[in-house]
Parts: sequence; structure tokens; C-alpha cells
Amino acid sequence: MASRLNGKWILITGASSGFGAATARAFGAEGAKLLLGARRMDRLDQVAAEARKAGAGEVHAHFLDVSKTSSVEEFMSWARQQIAGINATAAPVLDVLINNAGGAHGVETVAEGKDEDWEMMLQTNVLGILRMTRAALPLMVNNPGGSIINIGSFAAYTAYEGGAAYCAAKAGELQITRTLRLELNGTGLRVCSVDPGLAETEFSVVRFKGDLEKAKKPYEGTQPLTAEDIAEIILWVANRPPHVNIDQMLIKPTDQAAIHKVYRRKSL
Repeated sequence: MASRLNGKWILITGASSGFGAATARAFGAEGAKLLLGARRMDRLDQVAAEARKAGAGEVHAHFLDVSKTSSVEEFMSWARQQIAGINATAAPVLDVLINNAGGAHGVETVAEGKDEDWEMMLQTNVLGILRMTRAALPLMVNNPGGSIINIGSFAAYTAYEGGAAYCAAKAGELQITRTLRLELNGTGLRVCSVDPGLAETEFSVVRFKGDLEKAKKPYEGTQPLTAEDIAEIILWVANRPPHVNIDQMLIKPTDQAAIHKVYRRKSL
């Protein structure tokens, strides 16, 4: 049976690594047409090549920094041109928007926190989603069955030491998703928040600012989620029948019962 996503236009932010890269490959294998955005163009071009090899109908990559409105607007203008094509007469339509760009920066307490870390987390995880969604909606509102999928976090549900700004940002993402669900009711668009727990990607490397030893610590003795695990779920959400909306999904590895309750083996 042919996938519902075959030939559909999918836009993925933060597509150069982690969840975004794995999602690009997964949608590519379904024959989708991909619009990929990220800041690291060398990595993004590599992911684009992998998605083409997986079977994507088309793959286009362009620089994107969701923390800057000008970059978002430039990217969406470019995206509109890619969807429209050279000789197209119909209005361009985007089928799926995956707001994946984000991440955590630093683990300091509020008393020791740094403005640049707080601002980056709020700019990407909160304002970035608002900017991207605002810019993409004109390409989606006349397309019932389209999907907006925001990548959240278990951190949206539970606070922990050193996570004030990140938890606040991801709680903001979840509330944005819920608000969009209300505002877009009647348009036929679906809105979902996919919220992973402990997942081993470059997340910790970024959070610990390149300290690989510290970045490995959260996963020691566990079997965490992988980027491919989350990509499979994002694909499943987008591939539901048009009348089915998955409002939100909280996904944790079996070893993680709660933020502070993680089963760790002495060796794996």
C-alpha cells in the first residue's frame, strides 16, 4: 500500500542532526518531498543526500536560524518557491511542518544562569516555533489533513535542578501546541506535540557545550531512546488518516520512569 506521505511536502527545522536528521531520512523513505532547514549547512547537505538515497521524491536544503525572524521569512520565501516549482499554476501547499529546532544550553541553577543560554533556549524552543508556524500557516490553511508537529520534551511536564529555562521553554512549546489546536479547529489541520524523554543524540553535547565526558553521563547504564525511535513516531503521527489528530505523545525509554527515576545497570 502506498504511503499517504508519498509526494507530500514536508518541512523539517533543525534537520542537520538528531531527531531532525532521522526524521528526514524516515520521510524520505516514504517518498515525501523534503524542505530541510538548519544552521550547519555542511551537515544539512549530508542529511539531504541521505534522504535522497532513502527514496525521497525531492530534497531541498537551505540555511535557517529560527531565532531570527529575517532568517525564517527568507527560508519560507525560498520554501514557497520550491513547492511552487518553475511552471506551477496552483497555489503552493505545505503538507507537514515539523518544528524540531531547539535544544538546551547549560545546566546552571537560576542563581548561576547565563543570559545567553536562557535567551538561546527561549528564542529557539519558544519564539522559533511561533515564527516558523506563523510563516508556514499561509501554505497550510487550505489543506485539510495537513499536520503541524512540534518536538517537545518530558521537561515540559516536570521541573528539575538546573533546568529552569529549558523546562520553561518546553512547557511553552506544549502550550503553543495546545493553543494552535484550539485556534486551528475547523481548518482540518492537525496539531501534535511529540515529547521525548531520555534520548541519546547530540542534545547533551550541546547542553554541556562540547564536554563529551559530561555528555555521556546521563545515559550511562541505560538504554535510552534513539533519534530513529522518535522519527518513527513522528512519521506515524503524520501518516494518520486526515480525521485523526494525535494531540500529544510522551515517549520515555523503559528505563526511565520519571525525570529522577532512571534504572541504571552496572554494565550494558
